[in-house]
Amino acid sequence: VNTERAIRHAIQERLPIVVVLNKVDRLITELKLPPTDAYFKLRHTLEAINDLISTFSTTAGGIKPVDPAAGNVCFASACDGWSFTLQSFAKLYVKLHGIPFDHLKLASRLWGDIYYHPDTRSFKRKPPESGGERSFVQFILEPLYKIYSQVIGEHKKSVEATLGELGVTLSNAAYRLNVRPLLRLACSSVFGSATGFTDMLVQHIPSAKDAAIKKIEHIYTGPQDSLVVETMKDCDPSGPLMVNVVKLYPKSDCSVFDAFGRVYSGTIQTGQTLRVLGEGYSPDDEEDMTVKEVTKLWVYQARYRIPISKAPAGSWVLIEGVDASIMKTATLCPLHMDEDVYIFRPLHFNTLSVVKTATEPLNPSELPKMVEGLRKISKSYPLAITKVEESGEHTILGTGEMYLDSIMKDLRELYSEVEVKVADPVVTFCETVQDSSSLKCFAETPNKKNKITMLAEPLEKGLAEDIENGVVSIDWPKRKLGDFFQTKYDWDLLAARSIWAFGPDKQGPNILLDDTLPTEVDKNLLNAVKDSIVQGFQWGAREGPLCDEPIRNVKFKILDATIAAEPLHRGGGQIIPTARRVAYSAFLMATPRLMEPVYYVEVLTPADCLSAIYTVISRRRGHVTADIPKPGTPAYIVKAFLPVIESFGFETDLRYHTQGQAFCLSVFDHWNIVPGDPLDKSIVLRPLEPAPVQHLAREFMVKTRRRKGMSDDVSANKFFDEAMMVELAQQAAELHQLM
Repeated sequence: VNTERAIRHAIQERLPIVVVLNKVDRLITELKLPPTDAYFKLRHTLEAINDLISTFSTTAGGIKPVDPAAGNVCFASACDGWSFTLQSFAKLYVKLHGIPFDHLKLASRLWGDIYYHPDTRSFKRKPPESGGERSFVQFILEPLYKIYSQVIGEHKKSVEATLGELGVTLSNAAYRLNVRPLLRLACSSVFGSATGFTDMLVQHIPSAKDAAIKKIEHIYTGPQDSLVVETMKDCDPSGPLMVNVVKLYPKSDCSVFDAFGRVYSGTIQTGQTLRVLGEGYSPDDEEDMTVKEVTKLWVYQARYRIPISKAPAGSWVLIEGVDASIMKTATLCPLHMDEDVYIFRPLHFNTLSVVKTATEPLNPSELPKMVEGLRKISKSYPLAITKVEESGEHTILGTGEMYLDSIMKDLRELYSEVEVKVADPVVTFCETVQDSSSLKCFAETPNKKNKITMLAEPLEKGLAEDIENGVVSIDWPKRKLGDFFQTKYDWDLLAARSIWAFGPDKQGPNILLDDTLPTEVDKNLLNAVKDSIVQGFQWGAREGPLCDEPIRNVKFKILDATIAAEPLHRGGGQIIPTARRVAYSAFLMATPRLMEPVYYVEVLTPADCLSAIYTVISRRRGHVTADIPKPGTPAYIVKAFLPVIESFGFETDLRYHTQGQAFCLSVFDHWNIVPGDPLDKSIVLRPLEPAPVQHLAREFMVKTRRRKGMSDDVSANKFFDEAMMVELAQQAAELHQLM
């Protein structure tokens, strides 16, 4: 799972990919594979990685596959202190034999189905008639195996002879060492500890200057033709200062944080006064901005901090003194600029924080301390979200149980140092619809001068994910946006060109369409209130009518609108709440459903535990999608989907039923509709009894509403106008007569 997510993330961020195959020593010492089998195992691993790269790079494109012959694969054993690429190994042969030949040509022949023919001293695709191994096995794995077997066999004479052949002599004291340290010394003397790895990075990872153009196009939110962008793309140390802060590290006493960021242009110095622009900043809305002074700078290397006085463009630097207003990421720029500055976009993650828990201090008087601790948690954990619900409880959202566990440990011990009570974990839901609205829903503004009519229906499959992953953007020109929806989702030209907004934000999985006809509606008046209607739609999409959870996968169409001609009668205060109310009523008339988050779970297990795992997963409403043997090992990999709300205690349960032999990893994968109708009032929920599967949606909705301090049921009067209620009653009566 981790490799898959790392590759997907790298491709999303348009980063070059290199691979380190670590723990190669385990193929020799633990799995005891013969060299040929070890080669197939390594080749299979690389093929799997290339499959993932080709699957994910359909959207980004231009990502090179990994290939040892190209030099972007490194073989290593960190435990035994060695690493090499084919190129560094070929260099070793050049050095040993003292013959001046091109090591790169040799390296290109050391991978794949290529064999060495000693009689003609050439490499060919066909094996020699007398039989022989592939070049990788013969020239790389066999010497490696030889060193390992002789050192582990503790045969001093043969070890000396082999190392002598490879041009390495060890002192007598070295041979008195235990097996492990001797192995480490021998291997690192022959292959070099990090030479292969470093060579690979130098060759395949572009420098800050070379990568700047691609990077800026991807992460800078402003126009690409400004002066600032030019200096950032040139990585110019004398240009205006632009720094992208991406992470906050706490000081040892956890009272304040240091900001870690990349200088894209200009030079940052101690004592400099800067503007700190938060994630909510834009040239039109400058509220999220503070002015701070840089007090200290360091180069941050693992656990060491090297103090510096200035850092030019292209460097990563740790900054003290600017963290007070930063929550997750920030942009640092000079106080006075000749043109508008935009921010670097916030970080994107390929998982969501869907598990939440409520906290309160054991001693109520310590609430301010806990609130301060929660602010620090939000700074320290990039994916953690802390907020205060309307009911007054403080909630923390994280990606899973372990994540929340770490957060709570830090909250208690580092950031607030107070004893905290925690509620049982719950999950965030989404609200969606299954059909089109059964009738056109309308709502009038409080002053009775405006009326909006809307319809809700589900979005096409895959569209919500495309919007969230940035495959399509609302900022595109009208024509480009229209073409995307026409070609990929078969929308008609009119609908594709009349998209008003995505919601609840720019990358929200809902769409607002203007489906009115110019012959029926005055478009000028409608466009005058467009912003207000969009705001109402986005407010509604942020907290839906069922239980105040976000709406997902819904298309809202404006079918008709009567707007007052005088600007006084069509202000935001009239239009925004009305737009939200009509969106809600259209939503409730379209068979609303709850959606729950689902984990993708991968379980590593011996074959004899498979049946126990199936039982544990099916008991929790999960289903297994595949169980496949892991090549080259006696283990199996079980892949499954498991609703997040059923995942609490899953790992403990799994270990208990498999005597601790199975190991699982889970990550958020998708949203799924909860079985049952959340608005079915005939369902009776009995306390302390698990609800049957068909009643789950109702149970989740009612419990979520109770937790948020709302009434048990969605009241129709709140969202439907009187005229609408009358129309609904008439429809019901007509239906009754027909029956």
